[in-house]
Amino acid sequence: MSAIKKIKQNFKQNTSQQFDVIISGGGLSGSLMALSLSQLIKADGSSLSIAIVETLPFKQANPADDTALFDARVLALSHGSAKYLDKLGAWQYLKGDVCAITDIDISDRGHFAKARLTAKEQGVNALGYVIDMALIGKAQLKALSKNTSENSAGTKNIHWFSPDSIADITWKESCQENSQDETSKNKQQVTVQLNSGITLSAQLLLGCDGVQSPVRKLAKIKVSCEDYQQVALIANVSTCQAHHNKAFERFTEFGPIAMLPLKSVNSSSPTDGKSRCSLVWTMTPEQAQEIKNLSDDAFKVELERAFGSYLGAITHVGKRDTYPLVLLQAQQQSYHRMALVGNASHTIHPIAGQGFNLGLRDVEFMAELVKKALAAEQDIGNFGLLQAYQMNRAKDQRQVIELTDSLVTLFANDLPPLVLGRNIGLQALNFITPLKNALVKKTMGY
Repeated sequence: MSAIKKIKQNFKQNTSQQFDVIISGGGLSGSLMALSLSQLIKADGSSLSIAIVETLPFKQANPADDTALFDARVLALSHGSAKYLDKLGAWQYLKGDVCAITDIDISDRGHFAKARLTAKEQGVNALGYVIDMALIGKAQLKALSKNTSENSAGTKNIHWFSPDSIADITWKESCQENSQDETSKNKQQVTVQLNSGITLSAQLLLGCDGVQSPVRKLAKIKVSCEDYQQVALIANVSTCQAHHNKAFERFTEFGPIAMLPLKSVNSSSPTDGKSRCSLVWTMTPEQAQEIKNLSDDAFKVELERAFGSYLGAITHVGKRDTYPLVLLQAQQQSYHRMALVGNASHTIHPIAGQGFNLGLRDVEFMAELVKKALAAEQDIGNFGLLQAYQMNRAKDQRQVIELTDSLVTLFANDLPPLVLGRNIGLQALNFITPLKNALVKKTMGY
């Protein structure tokens, strides 16, 4: 064979590659999905071969230092999410940076009712944790790098295609799912064409590629979108008094204010450095534009007026960013040999801090389904698996969306009967244990 023919043959081999799973998106959901699947073993004792396609550049040499893949925002991790990250080996890289939430105070500005949720009542050390999104992503990548550098055969089983993106998808139908001949096996796959010219094939394609999911669009999966006509203003602030690991949810006539405790960065401060909080202030777009443009001193005054004196005066304000709030839902969670995960499937109102936690449960349930399929030596992209994913995730999403939407509607309305009803409800939370436990268990991710 001539040298030119060898080069052409090698090029052809390199541009057409086979995997067990293709993950579109290497950000928070994608890296978590890869980490979850990387720990599963096939019947022959080998690890799953996983391709991750990511549009942003990825530092192969030291992926844990790569912050470009992750947003700079802060996330509230539920108790259940922290437990799952611990199971995957990522929590060991996070626990030194998280701030535990031991208490949650809920109040309605200008009205009498208040409710308090405590970790002690639930028999746990923390109801949840607060941490920078980028640190979660880095911990996941570090665990992924450590756990999947080589499988039992000494072969790398995680392959990054970055920077790259999926240009087209070919779904190959098979009428002989149980056939063992090679021709039928080749039909039991999904094939993606990358913009780089590389072709990847696998049994299962997972869309972990965010709100504007390319694979969702290529599959022509429709979405329903509801604009809340609200904006979340986000900033880190410091207060005169220490937060003592307490989170606040303060409902106002314009929208809720969440004040989440953050880990100390300055232990020499008068309050032992424990007065740093993450602010999520929901308001109308008009208000957001006006308040975002205020000077720091004027902003402090407005925030103190809206939030109250629970933590004393606002002493410092960090960079302010705003995000429009919409409810987005894919009309189906799965397609032929494909499923949507995280924000590709749903984005919700931040009122209860459930967005990332809901996406994490997408990942956890998909990994469990794949694990069961491998144990039974079944096709991991089979119709039954995807239907089970569709039904489970649709139910969980519906419950969380109903919770967040009801809170948005209930506390955004100043009609006297609703005001009275919600205040009675808040007070009831303190005295009706089954009602409180049901709410807390859901927000804890169980």
